[in-house]
Amino acid sequence: MSTPARPTTPSVLFVCVHNAGRSQMAAGWLRHLAGNTVEVRSAGSEPADHVNPVAVDAMREVGIDITAEQPKLLDWDTAEASDVIITMGCGDACPVFPGKRYEDWKLTDPAGQPLSVVREVRDEIRQYVARLLDELAPDARIDA
Repeated sequence: MSTPARPTTPSVLFVCVHNAGRSQMAAGWLRHLAGNTVEVRSAGSEPADHVNPVAVDAMREVGIDITAEQPKLLDWDTAEASDVIITMGCGDACPVFPGKRYEDWKLTDPAGQPLSVVREVRDEIRQYVARLLDELAPDARIDA
């Protein structure tokens, strides 16, 4: 008797240059909205030393804690293991991996921006993430 195939968990990789703001906020939103129904990764082509503290504050305001996250270098294995790769304004600095679904989200870089601007970026990212989640796992969203 054969075992029915288990559905695979989709994986999403968020990439920005420093992996300190936009990609960290997007990963935080996806983890928050999807729970364990989507595997979430983030990386940068030139990672910073730490996550942008203003991005941490902005996410904390909506109940999402990204303080434990660390910027990571984008590597081939991480990209290769991801179903969807979302880039955020890194242009040519983000490499292309053949055979992957790509989206490029045009978002303001929160680096050096005041909290009011980072809040706007945070809220825009949430809209993108909710739309992505509806496409990947329509029944998965925890928090509408």
